[in-house]
Order: sequence, then C-alpha cells, then structure tokens
Amino acid sequence: MGNKGFIRNNVNQFAFMYRLADLGLIQFSLYAATQLYGTAYDFQFFLLALIANVSYSFTAEMFWLYRSWRASALKEILFYTLLSWAIALLPVLMFVFFAKMAQEYSRLVLGYWIISSLFLLCGWRVLYRYLLFHLRKQGRNSRSVGIIGLSDSGCMLAEELLGHPETGYQLNAVFDDRTPDRLDCQYVHLMEGSVADGVKRAQNGEFDVLFIGLPFSAKARIESILRLLGDTTVDVHLIPDFFIYNLLHARIGQVGDIQTVSVYDTPMRGGWSLLKRVEDVVLSAVILSVMAIPMLLIGLCIKMTSPGPVFFLQDRYGLDGRRIKVFKFRSMHVTENGGEVVQAKRHDKRVTPIGGFLRRTSLDELPQFINVMQGNMSIVGPRPHAVAHNEEYRKQVDFYMLRHKMKPGITGLAQINGCRGETDTLDKMKMRIHFDLEYIRHWSLWIDFKIILATFSKGFVGKDVY
Repeated sequence: MGNKGFIRNNVNQFAFMYRLADLGLIQFSLYAATQLYGTAYDFQFFLLALIANVSYSFTAEMFWLYRSWRASALKEILFYTLLSWAIALLPVLMFVFFAKMAQEYSRLVLGYWIISSLFLLCGWRVLYRYLLFHLRKQGRNSRSVGIIGLSDSGCMLAEELLGHPETGYQLNAVFDDRTPDRLDCQYVHLMEGSVADGVKRAQNGEFDVLFIGLPFSAKARIESILRLLGDTTVDVHLIPDFFIYNLLHARIGQVGDIQTVSVYDTPMRGGWSLLKRVEDVVLSAVILSVMAIPMLLIGLCIKMTSPGPVFFLQDRYGLDGRRIKVFKFRSMHVTENGGEVVQAKRHDKRVTPIGGFLRRTSLDELPQFINVMQGNMSIVGPRPHAVAHNEEYRKQVDFYMLRHKMKPGITGLAQINGCRGETDTLDKMKMRIHFDLEYIRHWSLWIDFKIILATFSKGFVGKDVY
C-alpha cells in the first residue's frame, strides 16, 4: 500500500489559479491605493503586501477556501473570505506596530487597501460563481449523472442534485432491481431499468459520473458492480448508506501506512479548536462587558425578592462527559442538584417572583458566559443537561452521550429550532439530540455565526419555558 494511502481529499482542480488571483489582487489593490493618493509604491509597500500575501495564504488554506464550492451558499463563501482576510491583516498590523513604521504608511492608503482588497476578493468570487451557474443552467460545464440504488441515501442525493442545478450535475436516470411499487422514493419516475441496465449504459459512455447507493451490507453486490465499471472511464462514487452517513463527524485517519475511518469523533481538532476558543473568548468578553450592569441589577432583584444566593451552581456534563459546575442566576426557591431533578412546569411554585421572567427570557443563563471564559463551555454547542437527566435519557435515546463530543453551549441548533424548556415527552428529548448531533456532524464557524444571529431573533424564548 505504501504511505500514499488510498483515499484523497476532494480539491478544486483550479485551486492554483484561484490562489494566484487572490495574491495578485492583494498586491494590485495596494498599488492602486498608492497611485490614487499620489504615494510612491516602493519596497516598503511591496513588503507590506507580501506579508499580507503569506498570511492570507495560510488563513485561506486553514478555512479550505480553495475547495470546491459547487453546492455551498454564496453567503458561506463570502463569510470565509472575509474571515480569512481579517485574520490575515493581524500579522500586517503587528509588523507596522513592532517595526515602528506607522509613520511610514499613510492611514488613508492602508484603509483604502484593506477595504478594496476585501471588495475584490469577494467580488471576483461572486462574478465567477454567477458565470458558472449561468453556464451550467444552459447545460454547459455540466456532467451527466446516474444513480444505482434508490436507497434512503440514494434518494437524498437525487434530491440534492435536482434541487441544485447550479452545481453542474445533471441527474439523467436512476436504476434499481426492485419494482417501483416496492420503492419508497419520490424519484421512481426517473428509474430507467435495473442495476444491470445502469452498468451497461455506463459502459456505453452515457454517464460522466455514477453514484452507487446500495447499502454497504451488500458488499459482494457492490464489488461485482465495481468490477464491471472498471471497464469504463466513468467516475464512480459510493454513497454512504444511511447509518454510515449519520456517523458523528466521520473522517479519514491514518495509523502508519494503514488508513482508518473514525466512527465517532469530534470536529475540535488542531487549529479549529483554537479558532472556536478565540470566538468564545472574544464574544464572551464583549457580552460580559455590555451586560455587566444589567447582571448586577438582576442580582440585586434576586436578593430583594427571595432569600438565598444570587447564583445557582449545578453539576452538568461537559466535554467528554466530565462534570462541570454551570453558573445560572437562581430562579427558584430550591437549588436541586442531586440524583433527582424535577424539571420546571407551568405555574411551578418553586419559581421565584422574578425567576419566571428570567427563565422565559433566558436571562438566567447570562452567568454561563463566565463558564465560557473558564473554558468549560462554548457560546454555541449542545445545551448541558442536569446530571440526573443525562443518566435518565442516555438509556432511552440512541447516541445520547455523543452530544458530549463538543463543549456544551449557551445556545445551539436545538434552541433556535424551538427545542427549549420542559421535555415532558421522550420525543422532545429525541428531537433535541437530533439537532445536537446534526450540529456536531456539520460544525463550522459559519454554522456558529448563523446560530448566534438566529438566537437574537428566536432563540431566547420558547413555548415550553417556565
């Protein structure tokens, strides 16, 4: 096998040209800025742009900016472009400061350069994307696609291909050995024969890409199909079956010369963990600074309306199932933290006069930004449950404990989708876990950004919050 492995990451074949375009635009925009303000473009400006080139190259690679964005939202592309440029500017500003060269550079030139570079970096991506979409919708720059096997994952792929013609993939036919009346899929009308028919048409060169959606348990069947397709030039892809598809952040690993596939893993590795930590610290510091006086007033109201401490520290599970102490403003007359914790219900007599308001508006959770600063929670992540509830539901909900593959959060995907408050039925808890695992499976800074924005509009309240 050798140390080259047998599975490669999918990369954009034009990535080298995209890199050159970015680096050239950064240099050009600084040159244009100096000419606009009548400043000589000398070696000092070239050095500044060169530092920006190097740092931008690192940040862009870190955010996979040069991968294929065929099926990604434009907002996501622009978000990562902006983030890459913003982080790339830090070494530039550090160089200007520590080299004591601030007086050598015009602030107007630097300001114009920073803004114009961002505009150009984002602008050419928008124009190029719409040009490709226009060509693909006209049938150009497209690829003919067939699907073998209308399993659940095969149907999901068909839905993606038909719903996003801008990707350039044109689904022409699907094939399955079962009769249409045995298939629970809305795309049976595209079926044009059996698996053998699909293989034969691929051998005749009718498809550029062929996806195999048979369950992985049909190993012998898949192997026989692959052997037949080895006599073609069609690109062949295996679609993970429904169980494999739902594994938690599955990824390719390597031990020596042997490649492995992780089954349950965390996305918090290397630089991504550092970036999420920076996100947490910066936002928490800002929020705690802004909310310091309101938090002080809330504390005074709690002391004036009921006896007891201002804060309630409850044991909950954190990252990897380790116990942590979670801060909350006390909203009840009791501070239950034992083996049995009763969830708050409508008209619960344990709730203090101000506690009901704090709970409905999520203001009782503001002290959890202290947990974030301590490092045992994140701003975005699966909400931590009381230890007693964890022990109860881990026995009833499949994959429950996998939600602890990331730090618990103050807000999360479940909360912005209405899963807040009392879980008086098992289905409500299952829905929470579904969203928690979806978040971990697809985590990115872009998803965190969207969840934070959505929290301000619909994540603070809920119909079952008492």
